[in-house]
Amino acid sequence: MAIDEVQAHYARDEERDRLGSGVGRVEFVRTVEIVQRTLPGPGATVADVGGGPGRYTNWLVDAGYRVIHRDLIPIHVEQVREQHGNRVDAAVGDARSLDLDDASVDAVLLLGPLYHLDARADRVGALREARRVVRPGGLVYVAAISRWAPRLDGILSQRVQDSSPIVLELVDDVERTGFIPPFHDGAFTAYTHRPTELADEIRDAGLALESLVSVEGVAFAFSDVDERMDDPRERAVLLDALRAVEAVPELLGIGPHLLATARNPSSQPSAIDF
Repeated sequence: MAIDEVQAHYARDEERDRLGSGVGRVEFVRTVEIVQRTLPGPGATVADVGGGPGRYTNWLVDAGYRVIHRDLIPIHVEQVREQHGNRVDAAVGDARSLDLDDASVDAVLLLGPLYHLDARADRVGALREARRVVRPGGLVYVAAISRWAPRLDGILSQRVQDSSPIVLELVDDVERTGFIPPFHDGAFTAYTHRPTELADEIRDAGLALESLVSVEGVAFAFSDVDERMDDPRERAVLLDALRAVEAVPELLGIGPHLLATARNPSSQPSAIDF
């Protein structure tokens, strides 16, 4: 995936607020919840690789973690430095080749890089780098966009075809190849995963897959998701439902995002099944 296309999209600075409303709000709450199930306690060192403008870095810092932030987009690094100063080690970095020592962190968040690596070798390479820098027994949290997100979330829910009619012509190819091309200047471009494909890539990187879940489930389809999240009772009902079906194999791909929890089992690669 061309770096200039990725930079053109993020230069629009839409990512800073994306997780604060609508289904993005559910994505953030659910991602934090899933990660917290197995994340080491406060004081541990976490590498937020591809951390964007720092929403998850902010959460980790507030919770008492030592955070290393790396992102390919300079404006994102600047935003993290402006907010946290020397409290966070923030720098421009590529998930495929990190400037971190072997076994130097307790956990790695890899919540964005796989979106923008269309070559399988690059995605597995990024996963291997995460495995390299995390200590034996440490955890790597890996997010991916579902193969069916462009059709279900993009077309049915967001109606992106109203502004980019070509989406309707290309969606079959997207589901066949996994690649979302930029539909206009500065548009989002990404690679999308089938659940078994993500599990295979994690296995090939030598990580042991502990769980693979759907993050938002069907919440993307609700036009009143903010109202539901604002109401304590409705929020509880929504989140309980998403938890109940998060790992049902037949439903894994229905939500916009997948989230895998993987562990570095040892210094040697190991095969896993899913």
